Amino acid sequence: MEIAQRPSTSGLASRATANPGVAQAESALADSGAALEQAAGANAAPAPLRRGLSKIDAPLQNDVSGAQQAIDFLEQSAAQLRALKTDLAAKLATRQMRDGQVEQRVRQFTDTWRNRTQASGGTLDAQLNYSTEPSTQRFTVRGMTLANLRNGARETLAVSVGGGTAGLRSVHLTPGLSDAEIVARFDQAMAPAGVRVSVNKDGELVFSAPESNWPALRESLAVQGGGIRFPAGQLNRLKAEAEAPAVVPEGWGTSDIEAMRATLQQVTQALAHVEAALAKVRQELAMAAQRAKIDLPEIEVAGMGQMAEVFANVANEPGYGALVSLTSALVGINRDRVVSLLRLS
Repeated sequence: MEIAQRPSTSGLASRATANPGVAQAESALADSGAALEQAAGANAAPAPLRRGLSKIDAPLQNDVSGAQQAIDFLEQSAAQLRALKTDLAAKLATRQMRDGQVEQRVRQFTDTWRNRTQASGGTLDAQLNYSTEPSTQRFTVRGMTLANLRNGARETLAVSVGGGTAGLRSVHLTPGLSDAEIVARFDQAMAPAGVRVSVNKDGELVFSAPESNWPALRESLAVQGGGIRFPAGQLNRLKAEAEAPAVVPEGWGTSDIEAMRATLQQVTQALAHVEAALAKVRQELAMAAQRAKIDLPEIEVAGMGQMAEVFANVANEPGYGALVSLTSALVGINRDRVVSLLRLS
């Protein structure tokens, strides 16, 4: 048995001799192509038919899918918190404590929250801040305050942010530096290691790193000074304190009335935080949808009706040729792309 080689032009010619119906479809398709070229203008080069789906740029598609993942996680979290809030209020009203439903609700939400990074596609950090970039962990370091860093003679700090010599970063401090200059020097030194630096209202340096790097970074953070602001000699471990997450379900208690009252208050606060984050992400999704409408290219329409009819005729023809036409047309179209596009409507 021989398999006919597919030509590099129309992709249909190899089926003409085997199937008269396909040959007729080829002719109609060729006529349609000629009509498109004529519509483009006799003196102008024929413009290729643009594929609307492929013209939606990848970053925009990622924005849409990322926002939708965050929304799905937040909606699930909000629904679980509402159910837990209702059950807690009912338990406190009736003082019935032993059916286990509230405990099950707490465990369910705790599991959901622990899965935040994966479920949201890494778009939501522990504060429920949304970003299309990977989620980050913010933390402070004992001794790294502007009050401590701005005073003293010239000193070079060696900061370890990843273990080993490759993770050593140098920060040069001199008398007379402004607070902004101190922060900038730390940020410039540590940025290549994936750590960014800012300052909070209390004058503490605030470090941020990818959330996935936080466990290793917490164990390896160390500094060596010249004996002025930090000790000289070998590297000294630094105590890094992670910013508290917006929700801490591990601390929710249900053992007695007082514990349930405290939990109800925390659940109410958590629900408000989740709903606020949900509103912001929905706004981000709406903005992405608007950009998609602006950026979506206008698909050529001249002759499209005739080409659709030709394609339908080819699809109805049995055999290998029709299969090739269908599979070629569907290349690059997957479920995620279709779902993302449908959500824009």
